Amino acid sequence: MRRAAVAGLSWPILDEIDDAEMERRLFPPADTASCAVRTEPDWSHIHAKLKGRGVTLALLWQEYRAEHAQGYAYSWFCERNNDWRKRISATMRQTHLAGEKLFVDWAGETMPVFDPTTCEEHRVHIFVAALGASNYTYAEARWTETLPDWIGAHVNALAAIGGVPKAFVPDNLKAGITKPSRYEPGINRTYQDLADHYGCVVLPARVMKPRDKAKVEVAVCSTRGRLTLR
Repeated sequence: MRRAAVAGLSWPILDEIDDAEMERRLFPPADTASCAVRTEPDWSHIHAKLKGRGVTLALLWQEYRAEHAQGYAYSWFCERNNDWRKRISATMRQTHLAGEKLFVDWAGETMPVFDPTTCEEHRVHIFVAALGASNYTYAEARWTETLPDWIGAHVNALAAIGGVPKAFVPDNLKAGITKPSRYEPGINRTYQDLADHYGCVVLPARVMKPRDKAKVEVAVCSTRGRLTLR
């Protein structure tokens, strides 16, 4: 009925309008010239917003389509975003040896858990560890991001993996790193004792360089959607 109203057709249909003419009016050929025009997103703005906590490319695409109904589909949006990112900075593929590095981090966003008796809500922090070569991922919920939980999560991760890497690669969080530095970082004494106990070293990522620990960054994103708390 909407198509008929747009085409100017009403009941009864005039005798001179046969089936072919009615189909042509109801289903006109697509205007290929107008369909080919797409509003190009502001990629620099999108790149900046992606650095915010909890912001995903899917969320930004939904905002883009809300403003531009005839804009790119999600697959094309992601592809063109990747093309744009390749032009703004150089990247180097890292080769990880098996058992060499264990990338560790907190997931950032907390998750709710509920007391089955009182239904009271509590927030938990998600510790994530990922091996460099295999991408094997371990995740655990802890009550805080303080030093005891940081150390305890490492111990549990190594027990679950069944081995010890040559190096831990954390972010510059206060519980583990006392002095961020590219050349001589200050390692928390308890964290250093943990590394000495297991016979490995701590190699913190550079400040504001998430690519140094890209393995765990990817693991954090995937863990947010798959983690089930019991």
